[in-house]
Amino acid sequence: MLIGEFADRSGTSARMLRYYEQQGLVRARRSANGYRVYDEGELPIVHKIRSMQELGFELDELSPFVTCMRAGNPSGDECPESMDTLRRRLTEVNDAIDELLAIRELLHRQLATAESKGYQ
Repeated sequence: MLIGEFADRSGTSARMLRYYEQQGLVRARRSANGYRVYDEGELPIVHKIRSMQELGFELDELSPFVTCMRAGNPSGDECPESMDTLRRRLTEVNDAIDELLAIRELLHRQLATAESKGYQ
């Protein structure tokens, strides 16, 4: 399918598809007249890219998932490199949560101290 139809079906823009292709994540063939032609099999890959971006992943982190899907794994999460990437991101999220919880505790203490001194 041509880039316009593929963009509509994948829920992204033609510009983003060209960028994904430039980053080596999505593949397109060229027709005789030079138009990009996408295979149906690229749709799940684009959906995976978009869903991973929604989880905070950067494009340069997604090649293990794309490689895993191209190897025949439906979700792209099953391969060792993908799992390592997921674990690394989970650690980053847990660290961010811990940091925010510590900040929240400090703010509670500051507010409690101010309130105990009669400040409104």
